[in-house]
Amino acid sequence: MSSSPMMKRLMAATVGVAAMLASCALPASAQDKTINLKISLWVPPVHPLVKSTQEWADSIAKASGGTITATVFPAEQLGKAFDHYDMVRDGIADVGYVSPGYQPGRFPVINAAQLPFTVSNATGGAAAVDSWYRKYAPKEMADTHFCMAFVHDPGALHSTRKKITLPSDVKGLKVRPAQQTMGELVTTLGGTNVQASAPESRDALERGIADAITFPWNSIFLFGIDKVTKYTLDVPLYTTAYTWTMNKDVYDGASSAQKKVLDDHCTSEWAVKLSSAWTEFEHAGREKMKKAPGHEVVELTPDQVDEWRKAVAPLQASWEKQVAAKGYDPAEVLGDLKKALADNKAAF
Repeated sequence: MSSSPMMKRLMAATVGVAAMLASCALPASAQDKTINLKISLWVPPVHPLVKSTQEWADSIAKASGGTITATVFPAEQLGKAFDHYDMVRDGIADVGYVSPGYQPGRFPVINAAQLPFTVSNATGGAAAVDSWYRKYAPKEMADTHFCMAFVHDPGALHSTRKKITLPSDVKGLKVRPAQQTMGELVTTLGGTNVQASAPESRDALERGIADAITFPWNSIFLFGIDKVTKYTLDVPLYTTAYTWTMNKDVYDGASSAQKKVLDDHCTSEWAVKLSSAWTEFEHAGREKMKKAPGHEVVELTPDQVDEWRKAVAPLQASWEKQVAAKGYDPAEVLGDLKKALADNKAAF
C-alpha cells in the first residue's frame, strides 16, 4: 500500500530533524579549523625538556581530536634564546620557552623566584611558582598569553681555574650569570658579568671571556661545559624561573573547544609534569659531578654558608625597588610566593 502525501511529509521532516540532531551531536573538534603550533626551545634536542614538550604537544593533539597539532623546534632553530618572548609576541613562534631573567628589568615580578636561597627543590617549586605567578602574569607579560611557569632544580657556581669558596673569591672574576639576579650578585661581590646564553656559554669559558658560570648541575655536561670547568661550589645558590608562553592571536583565534584543550594543558599540574624529567636529570648531576675526573666539588661549612647568605641579602632590596617601580607591592608579591613555596614543601 502506498504512503499518503501527509505520511511522506512527516517522514521527510523526521529524517531532516534526525540529520540536524546528528550534526549537532558531532564533537566540536570536527568543526574546528586546524591549528598548527610552532613550539620553539633554545635547548639542544637531547635536553629532557624537548621530549617533555613533544609529550605535551601529543596530549593536546589527542584531546583536540587532531585539530591542534604542533612541530617542536629545539636548538634556537627559530631564533636566539634571548629573543624567545618577543618571538612569541610577534608570531615567529606560537609557543615559546622563555627565560625572563635573560632580559634584565623587563619582568621583575617573576624574578622573585630567582632570589638566592628561596626555592629548595624544583618539584614543589614548579607547582608553587606556577600557581603564584598566575596572579601577576596577565599584567607583567600582557602582550602574550601565559601558559605556565616552572623552575629548574637549584643550580651552582662552576669555575675554570680558581676554586670559589667564599663570596670574596668572586672579586675580580668574569662570570656568566644565569639570569638578572645572579648578575646583580656578581656585581655586588666585585666581579664582572659576561652575557651569554646557555648555548654560547662553553665558548665564552673556553676562550677566557668568562672565568665562571652559574648553571644547573647536569646541564653542565649536556652543554659540554664540564670540558672547560674544574670546580663547583656545592650550595643551592639559585633557581631560574621560566615561562611557557603562547602567541595571543593564536589563542584568541581558537574555538571555545580548542581553548578549553589549551587551558587544560596550561596548568600547575602540567608545569610539574612538563619539567619533571628535567628536574630529575639536573638532580642526578650533583652525584655525577662528584665522580667526574678532573673536577672538585667544594663543600661548605655552616659558617661559610652563612657568609653566602649575608652576601646575597642586598639582592632582595634591589629586587624590591624594581618591583615597586612597576607598581607592585614587593611585600605582597614575595609573601605570596613564600606561602606558595611553603604549601608545596619547596621553601628554602
